[in-house]
Amino acid sequence: MAAEGGGKENELKTQFTTREGTYKLLSLSEYSRPNRVPYNAQGCHPVRVSFINVSGEKDGSGDRICFNVGRELYFYPYKGVRKVNNRTEVFKKIVIEVLRCSGVNSPGKGSPCVLYDLCDFLQLGLLPTSPTHLLVKAADLTKPVDKRVYKGTLPTCHDFNQLTCTSDSVSLLVGFSAGQVQLIDPIKKETSKLFNEERLIDKSRVTCIKWVPGTENMFLVSHASGQMYMYNEEHPCGTTAPHYQLLKQGEGFSVWTCKSKSTRNPIFRWVIGDGALNEFSFSPDNKHIACVSQDGFLRVIDFDQMELKGMMKSYFGGLLCICWSPDGKLVAVGGEDDLVTVWSFAEKRVVARGHGHKSWVSVVAFDPFTTMVVEGEAGDFSGSDDEGDDSQTSRNNPGSNPGSNPGSMRERANSSHSRASICNADTSNVTTYRFGSVGQDTQLCIWDLTEDVLYPQQPLTRARTHTNLTNSLPLPSGSATMPRCNSLPHNAVHSTGSAPNAKEKSLTDGSIASGITSKFATLTLGDRRDKHEKHEHKRNYSLSSKSSDKLNSISKGHNAHSKMLEDYARLGTPCCPKLDEVPLLEPLVCKKIAQERLTALVFREDCIVTGCQEGFVCTWARPGKVVGVCNV
Repeated sequence: MAAEGGGKENELKTQFTTREGTYKLLSLSEYSRPNRVPYNAQGCHPVRVSFINVSGEKDGSGDRICFNVGRELYFYPYKGVRKVNNRTEVFKKIVIEVLRCSGVNSPGKGSPCVLYDLCDFLQLGLLPTSPTHLLVKAADLTKPVDKRVYKGTLPTCHDFNQLTCTSDSVSLLVGFSAGQVQLIDPIKKETSKLFNEERLIDKSRVTCIKWVPGTENMFLVSHASGQMYMYNEEHPCGTTAPHYQLLKQGEGFSVWTCKSKSTRNPIFRWVIGDGALNEFSFSPDNKHIACVSQDGFLRVIDFDQMELKGMMKSYFGGLLCICWSPDGKLVAVGGEDDLVTVWSFAEKRVVARGHGHKSWVSVVAFDPFTTMVVEGEAGDFSGSDDEGDDSQTSRNNPGSNPGSNPGSMRERANSSHSRASICNADTSNVTTYRFGSVGQDTQLCIWDLTEDVLYPQQPLTRARTHTNLTNSLPLPSGSATMPRCNSLPHNAVHSTGSAPNAKEKSLTDGSIASGITSKFATLTLGDRRDKHEKHEHKRNYSLSSKSSDKLNSISKGHNAHSKMLEDYARLGTPCCPKLDEVPLLEPLVCKKIAQERLTALVFREDCIVTGCQEGFVCTWARPGKVVGVCNV
């Protein structure tokens, strides 16, 4: 793990360093409530962030951002890295201005010219006045494109329709704490539709909302009741409560349709697991949907065929967040066990767990712009993982400008193979997955999942240079411990007392019986420990949000199926391996970047965007993306 460094433990970091360089906080790109007063975050719903580009241009001119804070919903033009640092335009003008003020004509072809930081020119007095007309100013928070304040309910999540957006119109879905769903156009403002207005479909809060990829009017909404509904924005919801008939039933889920003479919403009702359905995510090919629930299960379902394709169990407590890898081969989840777990969709097994957070993990996201592929044959992947000069600073001491730009193609130290972003290359030769996570501990963690963990049967020519940590998370006594590094294969170490018995093996090798459902609450802490285990991980875990509507029980053999699934997902089985049965990853970076719990994380091409419960949305410029910009 990267050293904390740079002052006291509670200081907020304005930069952090990885192998590719230094990420820096951009004060010009901070978004919040117009008065910039921190929001009283106690008992409030998480701050979420959504992006849309309304112009289709890659210069950032069409970027828009939406975020919710308490009862308020904001829609702004997004002044990201490209607007704050437009090298081809702003700095060209700055050079000309500097030369003109110095009595030198504009340089012609071949003329030597050294460009220093603008701040250096100002401090040295080379410019008579500050050329503020050449700088991009901070976002004007007093002039949002749209602002909405809700009185009876609070926004909990939102999503843009990327398929239908134009410069004059965007479709934005907003879910609310009382179960309603609103469709608005923050540009035209007059367009608005309300779904589940009378709360006849579901009365629980909306936990996640997304447009169905590739469609213009279909969207999915999940609720704390553990149910998920498909809507068509062109259909009405009806004036009476819907009546359902069973369409299909699978392992731990069922799908229902409305019994109605006329077409109405919802089109489908999914009942998945027990407890709240906290988040869902479509695979990159849009064929599968992955769901995480309060019962601790990850379920991956074929969306069109409505068939379960795989499942995984958390180490402890509910799962809160989920994300697919850019190539669709891996799924990362986080939750109440304080761990980030990576599950292989192709191999149906847990690839690794990451331990770095000290509290629940709120968001996990893959970085498609830093996930690496090797062009050509596999070669020498040796090289130092050292960060170099990691000059961490607090927010009271802003850092200096980075001095390197890795670009989209990089040469790794001591390596003969160039690497590129997965967005620009073939996904079949992925060697390193980069992903990040934020949690209620206010920490941002950056992780690398390397080829030695992904492909344990293919030894490297040289060992990776990750250093091992001392045991900060104790493992059961009497069992061999799995060292904390990325260079260990999946089956390198096994616990002496963790081999699955015949019953567990039969459940692993065979198919899961149909109609299986389970409550994670039945898998108590005592069930997870044998007499030799002394693992202590005391948290005030909450297994909440059990649906109050028992009419949604869809299986007569619920108890038998629940017991079967409990056996299948028992701690120590492939569905829920013990800590010492899979590699335990260390974060490359683990930094405190906020005063309140973090609730949003978005990886963009030139920056990372984070959001905290106080209502501050921050932009972290990637290495080499900010040159010569200062606050004047």
